[in-house]
Amino acid sequence: RPAVPATAFNGPGRDERGATRAPGVVREGIVRPRKLGHVVIGSTDQETSRRFFTDGIGLKVSDEIAGVAAFMRCSTDHHNVLVQSAPVNFVHHTSWEVDDVDEVGRGATRMLEGHPERHVWGLGRHTVGSNFFWYLRDPAGNFSEYYSDLDCVVDDALWKPAVWPSGDPKSFLTWGPPMPPSFIEPEDLAALMTGAHASP
Repeated sequence: RPAVPATAFNGPGRDERGATRAPGVVREGIVRPRKLGHVVIGSTDQETSRRFFTDGIGLKVSDEIAGVAAFMRCSTDHHNVLVQSAPVNFVHHTSWEVDDVDEVGRGATRMLEGHPERHVWGLGRHTVGSNFFWYLRDPAGNFSEYYSDLDCVVDDALWKPAVWPSGDPKSFLTWGPPMPPSFIEPEDLAALMTGAHASP
């Protein structure tokens, strides 16, 4: 995919934009994700699923949340697949990369127009992966994430995978609103479990 020019942000003692308004203020076009960045899978056997992706397919572990989740990559992105422990096997969410934090906000705002019930969690910044995020329900009711500014692993020798404690909220969130309970245990979990155990 083509590179996107860096967004100019003003800051203390620097006026990178010069005599122009912030790009996020004047943009009017539809927010179009650059790519499907990663997929998060809930697994009843997180360790076996992790080994499938690492030993079987060859993905590399970027970071882990102890006993809960493994962030794995097949590119320079911090993660392309994340497997987390869950009481049923299911796709937790898809995650879509946009240009910058303004596009995260603009995309989410557009999704919420006339549908405030689509809001799940955000705006915030994750600790693991460092990305800005906003989670919403797509028109089919599935969790979906707009994100930007994800960590990149451009040299395996320089990246040191970390294991983050599962009981520390800072492992999931640097800043933003508290994680809603439905993010860990979706409200339709009973239906997912029923469907997983239904006769064919």
